Amino acid sequence: MGLTSGTLMAGVVVCAALLFALTVGLWPRLARPGVRWVLGRVGLLVLVQLMVLASVGAAANRTFLLYDSWSDLAGTRPQAPAAPGGAAVEVLGRQAPEVPGGRNPQVGGVIEKVTIHGERSRAAAEAYVYLPPEYFDKTDEQRRFPAAVVLTGYPGMAENLIKKLHYPRLAWSLAKQKRMQPMILVMMRPTIAAPNTQCVDVPGGPQSEAFFGADVVKAVSGTYRVGTSSRSWGIIGDSTGGYCALKMAVQHPEAYTVGVGLSAEYRPEIDKDSGDLFKGNKDEEKRSDLLWHLEHRPQGNSSFLVTSSLRGEPNYGETQEFVRKVKAPAHVSSIILDSGGHSFNTWLREIPPALVWTGARLGAE
Repeated sequence: MGLTSGTLMAGVVVCAALLFALTVGLWPRLARPGVRWVLGRVGLLVLVQLMVLASVGAAANRTFLLYDSWSDLAGTRPQAPAAPGGAAVEVLGRQAPEVPGGRNPQVGGVIEKVTIHGERSRAAAEAYVYLPPEYFDKTDEQRRFPAAVVLTGYPGMAENLIKKLHYPRLAWSLAKQKRMQPMILVMMRPTIAAPNTQCVDVPGGPQSEAFFGADVVKAVSGTYRVGTSSRSWGIIGDSTGGYCALKMAVQHPEAYTVGVGLSAEYRPEIDKDSGDLFKGNKDEEKRSDLLWHLEHRPQGNSSFLVTSSLRGEPNYGETQEFVRKVKAPAHVSSIILDSGGHSFNTWLREIPPALVWTGARLGAE
């Protein structure tokens, strides 16, 4: 039973209601002097509160799509093994985008649920690939498209990018309005295994940088009609996903020519969700600090877009520092809102201009 299932949600709520009714019914019998009766009353109150908290947690997880399994919640989700034979995309299913006429691929495009198998990282991860309606144009079946990898924050499920941030619907609408060229979107989480790997190659552990920096581009380009040069590829993310997006564009200009960080962090967060990402390798730890990297390493011919808010965002100062440190041949733009926050509402304001900006800098080469 998945953590976002309606069955789990209903079960937890019913249990909470039954336990509350049981407490009300038993309370008169427990209202007696003595340690045993006091402990009985306290125990029932604690159980009721735990079930109420579980109901709230289940509702929040179902609403915000944070964790999709018990192992994900516990931080023990294993790395999926890659299929033998190198980089590949395995299609698991299809769904129609939520746009007018979306059931017709030539009108609304298609969203494919896939597993991406990495050759260099020897890992695999699930993703959702949005193919625009132009991809199914019978009169132009050889046409290639630019693509953007889109990453959630952490914790977060890839479905958030479809259900909460509406990337396919926004891309469809902007292309229909001729504000953006049609693009393929590869929507994913910013980690390939527990713990939160944050696009770092962990010594003896998940090779997330190799996966996002090389494997995703190779696998998707080998499956769909996507341009193969870095000029065809961008990467976008929010929060932790924003850090990963900027890291890939900063450190892998051979793969991505565009990187967009919405409310991005600029260094990996080392906490209980990440564990020790560097195993004592101080050089790699410094390299993973993007502000340090921009100052001490050569910069590629990449374009960056970073966002923050004058009020409500903790990353405003570091965002300004990132902008100052970008030097030629790299380019940087920014969106600074008067007020915002680390939330879907803020990112929904930033995603449309970010998609337009990204599309203007990519080509299907």
